Amino acid sequence: MTALRRPVVLFAALMIGQVLLVSAQVQSKSGVRVLELVTFEMFSRVERATSAVVHGVTDVWSNYAALRGARDENQRLRQQVGGLQIQLQEQRSLASRSERLQALLDLKTSADVPTLAADVIAGNPNPGVRTITIDRGTADGVMADMGVIAPAGLVGRVIGPVARHAARVQLIIDRNAAAGAITERSRAGGMILGSEEYPPLKMDLVPNLADVKNGDQVVSSGVDGIYPKGFTIGAVEKVERRGGLYLTIAVRPAVDFGSLEEVLVVMVPPRPAQHDEDIK
Repeated sequence: MTALRRPVVLFAALMIGQVLLVSAQVQSKSGVRVLELVTFEMFSRVERATSAVVHGVTDVWSNYAALRGARDENQRLRQQVGGLQIQLQEQRSLASRSERLQALLDLKTSADVPTLAADVIAGNPNPGVRTITIDRGTADGVMADMGVIAPAGLVGRVIGPVARHAARVQLIIDRNAAAGAITERSRAGGMILGSEEYPPLKMDLVPNLADVKNGDQVVSSGVDGIYPKGFTIGAVEKVERRGGLYLTIAVRPAVDFGSLEEVLVVMVPPRPAQHDEDIK
């Protein structure tokens, strides 16, 4: 420090000291010394600033903790909702299966022929061969050409070879399938054949003069020796008279073959087909 600046600094120190001494002696109007009042004011401002910083940090932490808690709660609730949705789907599936089994039991009880319940365990991915596989076989007494039915109506027939605990069923909508049929209203008889068209059934060999109308119910006639008599096949959807000997009849099947899960195997061995005079 230069010699010139020392007196200035010394003078400033003396002035500050003098102000402090005077402030320590002089009182304000409220009776509080000025030095004490100034000191209190300075510290109070520092405290306010410190308090604001502390409160700000506390608020930020509280908001973060609350947000973290809300996020965890939302995650827990989402998991809980997901679990409840799975339980609801399971309950719906159980209720649907209970309804199907009850319908199957009602059919088994009302049928005049012995039947065996079976689960559908597979379908055929080849669209040209319409079959399903059931979990019953020779160990259960199942043999080829036994009829298969469902609560909605006729399903098809067992085809060989039959395994001990599994069997294939040819659906009546297969292009190589056939079943004796008759209309309920007019008793017009013919043969139900699988078709590649839509609907996938047609009724053949029905005389051109027969009384057949749209909406007529078609049932099994029993003349084929495979399917029991009186089971629903479907409903007539279209009738055409083309001038030949026979009508062209399209039939919509009663069974939804895309949703088959349980069926009944008719435990009656196939018998020889009947003659035309035995149809009615």
